Amino acid sequence: MRRKLLSLLKKFLNMYPYNLLELDTTTPNEPDARILIIYTGGTFGMGVDKQGSLKPIDFSKILHEIPSLKSFNLIIKVLAFIKPVDSSDINPGHWIEMGQIIKHYYNNFDGFVILHGTDTMAYSSSALSFMLENLTKPVIFTGAQLPVTEPRTDAGDNLVTAIEIASKRNKNGKPVVSEVCIYFNHHLIRGNRAQKVESMHFDAFESANYPPLAKAGVEIDYNYQYIKSFGGEGTLGVAGKLDGNVTFLKLFPGISENVVKSMLINTDLKGVVLETFGSGNAPMDRWFLRAVSEAVSNGLFIYNVSQCLGGKVIQGQYETSMALKDAGVISGKDITSEAAITKMMYLFGMEKRMDSIRKKLELSLKGELSE
Repeated sequence: MRRKLLSLLKKFLNMYPYNLLELDTTTPNEPDARILIIYTGGTFGMGVDKQGSLKPIDFSKILHEIPSLKSFNLIIKVLAFIKPVDSSDINPGHWIEMGQIIKHYYNNFDGFVILHGTDTMAYSSSALSFMLENLTKPVIFTGAQLPVTEPRTDAGDNLVTAIEIASKRNKNGKPVVSEVCIYFNHHLIRGNRAQKVESMHFDAFESANYPPLAKAGVEIDYNYQYIKSFGGEGTLGVAGKLDGNVTFLKLFPGISENVVKSMLINTDLKGVVLETFGSGNAPMDRWFLRAVSEAVSNGLFIYNVSQCLGGKVIQGQYETSMALKDAGVISGKDITSEAAITKMMYLFGMEKRMDSIRKKLELSLKGELSE
């Protein structure tokens, strides 16, 4: 197994070469923690060249852009990809590669900060939350709405605070946060509860159906009762396979029979996140209910998730959702669409037994839904 993991890591590094840089941030004292920043791509690390085009900056000069990093008594290293990946190009292969990098460096660092584009950050943080088993250290995603080189950028504040959270220890020397999170615009959010809701303002993310884990002001106010540890006593494990034979089916008034049937009869498809109205409601048309029932009978997993931001599915509250329950559709309760689709990818990749997959879709694995 170890040889296979090293082979995967080597393959990734050949595809996406990187520079491992050490920032000169430590004082003569013993460092408080060791933090690895993983720059995958995104707006954060871009600069404007003489022609006015965006291009990746030289991360060896990041202290020039964010001099406040020097105030930390930390050892900070940056793993920066020479060819950054735009967040729109992120795929499950990248998630596996991020996990393997964390595993490779896990014993050398006390916390990890992943710089990532905002468009798909909630998908990546959701995926990593499921993939990292026995995680006992912080993995904090962050990024920026404006490049770090811009005068009004949010990049510096996001990175500095993410690093502070990743290095925070309690009185027993244990990490205050030991789960996958997103830090953005003064809020720390559980990674599989985050949704991007804004593209033009700094408050890009909201925490769906769960309080923020921390709020940063003059001090960082940790919401300790909602911060959880999902790690066990074993060594860190990383899911080595994700199954992409899943999709979304978003309902809307007037959706046609041909569209629904053409999707549900796809024999390669294993799972569908059905984005329903309100608290899990769907049309009562006979053709629709018949198509759903037949698909479930043929082994397709259909996961009922509300279209509403902050929505919660309560199958059976109305007649229109009772029919879905009777057809064998699984309630996603208050899970986000991002967490639902990545959870399916994870379970289909790692589980073989259909009854086990169904059971785990209904349960909270990493705090992604309320029970």
